[in-house]
Amino acid sequence: MKQTLLSIVLSLISILTFGNTTISGHIFDANTHQSLPGANIVVNDLSLGTVSDENGKYLLQNLPKGTLLLSYSYVGYETVTKTVDINGKDLQININLKPMIVQGQEVVITGSFTGTQHENIVKISRIDTKDITQSVQPSFIASLAEIPGVSVISKGLGVATPVIRGLSLSNVLMLNNGIPMENFQFSEDHPYMVDESGISRIEIIKGPASLMYGSGAVGGVINLISETVAPQGRIEGDVNTKFFSNTLGTSSSMGIKGNQNGWVWGARAALNSDKDFIQGNSQSAPNTRFNANSAKLNAGLIKKFGSFRLFYDYNRSKLGMAVPPALALVTKNERQNNVWYQDLTDQLLIAKSQIFFGNFRLSTDLSYQNNTRRLQGSDLTPVKELVDMNLKTFTYRMKGIYEFNESTKAFLGIQGMSQSNKNHQAPERVIPNARLNDFSVFGMLHEQFTPKIITEAGLRFDHRKVVVPKYGQNIPQLEKSFNNISASIGTNFHFSNRVLLRFNLASAFRSPNIAELSQNGLHDNRYEIGDSQLKNQRNLETDLDLHIHTRHATFDVSAFYNNIYDYIYLSPTSETRDGYGVFRYLQTPSRLYGGEVGIHIHPHPLEWLHIKANYSYIIGQKISGGYLPLIPANKLHFELMVKKNKWHALRNTFVKVAMDDVFDQNNPSAFETPSTGYTLLSAGLGTDLSLHGQLMQFSLTATNILNTLYMDHLSTLKEVGIYNMGRNISLNIRIPFGIKK
Repeated sequence: MKQTLLSIVLSLISILTFGNTTISGHIFDANTHQSLPGANIVVNDLSLGTVSDENGKYLLQNLPKGTLLLSYSYVGYETVTKTVDINGKDLQININLKPMIVQGQEVVITGSFTGTQHENIVKISRIDTKDITQSVQPSFIASLAEIPGVSVISKGLGVATPVIRGLSLSNVLMLNNGIPMENFQFSEDHPYMVDESGISRIEIIKGPASLMYGSGAVGGVINLISETVAPQGRIEGDVNTKFFSNTLGTSSSMGIKGNQNGWVWGARAALNSDKDFIQGNSQSAPNTRFNANSAKLNAGLIKKFGSFRLFYDYNRSKLGMAVPPALALVTKNERQNNVWYQDLTDQLLIAKSQIFFGNFRLSTDLSYQNNTRRLQGSDLTPVKELVDMNLKTFTYRMKGIYEFNESTKAFLGIQGMSQSNKNHQAPERVIPNARLNDFSVFGMLHEQFTPKIITEAGLRFDHRKVVVPKYGQNIPQLEKSFNNISASIGTNFHFSNRVLLRFNLASAFRSPNIAELSQNGLHDNRYEIGDSQLKNQRNLETDLDLHIHTRHATFDVSAFYNNIYDYIYLSPTSETRDGYGVFRYLQTPSRLYGGEVGIHIHPHPLEWLHIKANYSYIIGQKISGGYLPLIPANKLHFELMVKKNKWHALRNTFVKVAMDDVFDQNNPSAFETPSTGYTLLSAGLGTDLSLHGQLMQFSLTATNILNTLYMDHLSTLKEVGIYNMGRNISLNIRIPFGIKK
């Protein structure tokens, strides 16, 4: 199957001719009419970009025929987007950029169609490169909690799992360049094998996205998007390093990329090493240390017919586990992993292509992922290597997009996955040997009835088959199939240029995974048992989002109600096995509801002043009574920032202070305990400095400045009496460099 699909793609590429369609132009300041050197111009569908030269001029080459979305951006100025119809003739487009007051028109690609935030039917939150590199967290996944409605389950700094509006684990889909990550994500102890190096931005859908991405996207999607390719004729790169005071940790990476006549390539490597973190009481958290390294390679061709790109990601992590046996053995705060740690390796190969035929575009994504998970105990355990599993996953996705006219477009696609899990000689089988196969067909129609009303509607069918061979007395043979239908409809109302209302109604699904159907063994100091009779988990969610922006302020309020039929969750029982408490996978009708409110004030004439505040509220309940597990506490975030785009030799200078007020969580599930609220203060400053033509970017950030002693409700270290991390100061340095060919 792999060879057949790849042959089709390569054959299509070989029969199409090359061309050299170009777009050129000049970038100006709209007020002063001065040229803007260093402005970014990006063709979003191709990840192709360039920068304006010292005279503000730019050139894009080898563009395919069809409709493309271009974005023009410059630090301190509002982003301009242009939909351009390429018909084989060279185009000249001059752009006037206005000084930025408030942001809001960023381009996003994770939704149904590539477009600006105001054009999208669903709201997509976005974290850009600058925000990622300035994060003070040793694990960048933890920085996602800065987005309203997003939280993080943590088991130390190296083990972090995202939560979107109360849903997590198998209910949230993590994408790497649009490819679903498969990392044994059924457990809060199993982190995603990704790192921040080489990522241009993160896009987050809060709400059901099963229609576009399938099972696992019932709660939302987090898409990690790689950096754009180098400008034509250039080789450029960067060196990054971070230091964390709390863990005496370091995180370093170096990357280089080039573009010669449409042939693009890139390489990157990263290292991360942290000692045990220090709690607010000045005591170390035993065995929370972690060490990780990664490498990324990519190569491809971007020409008139479209693009073809290959990506290879390698990640290796050793994550200390703060479990009771380790607490008795680990007495020194060291860096090396010696006992009770996860030894994880993940390799991901992706082939992505886009071929343009006028108003029709065919995109194909193929991927192969090899994930190895080992658990190392100690010399005191009968066998030191307790778990050794290997998960192999092949996925494919083909989607055809056709634009009938400026207001009507549609896509139709197929998607599938073939997965196998194999246990090796280690004694514990967290999940059994198993095979899983998915197949789906989906489509969506986009219609702009008037300049003020946009509607999208879609339908999807999915089929899943799970096979588990018999193993001993604990694992009976299992062969089961699941069928699902998903549907969604959404509308975007522009009451005026400043007021936007989104309404979405979606029925999403999630099929039970291998662990939920067949697990029967020890896992994380408890005995977990699956249920082969589990049914599909389905939900019906309504979302309403109001966006208002003026020249100097934006206001957003979102509300949702998520009714989940047959919600799958892990629950304790009164049973014991081999001296451990038994937890079983159960299903029950449930509901989650809440929302987020946010405001960003940028008052005139104090354009350098930014005031932000947001509040997140969530309730998760069983219909029969009681509350759902892993529901975050309500949170209020306040931020004050002073920012100057240009001051003498300094660029993009900022100083900020922030406060997070987390409320009590008095609605725990049956096996959780209530959590006391807390308040955290943080601050940061940073600037870009140019010395003799060499740019250097600095930032210094401090979190939990008052060294508050607290336990977050979603920290699984509560079970062993470990508090969250105390004060942490992070220094970040980034040095970009370029070589013009």
